[in-house]
Amino acid sequence: MATAKALAEQIESAKKEIEQKNNKLEELKKKHKAQANKERTHRLIERGAIIESLIDGATEITNEQLKMFLIKTIQTDFACKILVQFKEKNAETARETVENEAVREEA
Repeated sequence: MATAKALAEQIESAKKEIEQKNNKLEELKKKHKAQANKERTHRLIERGAIIESLIDGATEITNEQLKMFLIKTIQTDFACKILVQFKEKNAETARETVENEAVREEA
């Protein structure tokens, strides 16, 4: 039978382990957030470069003008249909990926 002292030591040991796990969890959360921010920054820079490469004289117009141009362009029926097609294709690709992974796991 365990003594009160032994149980108290086990409790302390468990508390330390919990604290270590909580610290590890916080560290992983920070790393995840930093990685997500890095990926977002990369995506924004890449997309900005794409826009500048496609719009002749993009560096000569203001950000507000560029924003207005993109808003008016994206709101056309043609652009909306293209975006819907892209989203549907991406959703279908995601579904196929999930299905393929499920088949692999069953095998």
